[in-house]
Amino acid sequence: MSADPLHRAGTPQRSTTSQPPSGSGATAIEVRRSARRRRTVSAYREGDRTIVLIPARMSEAEEQRWVSVMLDKLAAQESKRVLGDDELAERAERLSAQYFGGRARPKSVRWVTNQNTRWGSCTPSEGSIRLSHRLQGMPEYVVDYVLLHELAHLLVPGHGPRFWRLLEAYPRTERARGYLEGVVAAERLPHVPGARGE
Repeated sequence: MSADPLHRAGTPQRSTTSQPPSGSGATAIEVRRSARRRRTVSAYREGDRTIVLIPARMSEAEEQRWVSVMLDKLAAQESKRVLGDDELAERAERLSAQYFGGRARPKSVRWVTNQNTRWGSCTPSEGSIRLSHRLQGMPEYVVDYVLLHELAHLLVPGHGPRFWRLLEAYPRTERARGYLEGVVAAERLPHVPGARGE
């Protein structure tokens, strides 16, 4: 069975909505079954919702398997997409509006290549936020977390309880922190000569 994430043809016969696995980047998954769709499965994002299109004849088990496969494919596609500085600034504005009521207003948001020991930095007096280029290609929820972390510094300079309370609004904070900790831990692993890929 082939998967075609760009193909959206087919009239929905039955539609179901469920909550996604945590960290998948969407708030709900809608599965649309179509009698016209014979073999292809596709998926796309529509705002915070993920739409998965499947043939009507699929069993519930096949549906669950294909939803999982398509969520993974979408996440992989999204992680390869690199945002430019303008898109990064727009994303920061949306995140500030969604989680901080628009109170965090950076004057500049950009990628930098000179931050190898930090994921991001903020200079509140200038209203500038810089994200390490090492975040490029990581899952969107991780980039969003780092952006929110730096946006929070525009409202609260240090890392005290008030700062962490602000970040509690973002539901993927712990997952993103775990991801970044895993990256750091992997970088500290000893180099093994003759490892695969060398």
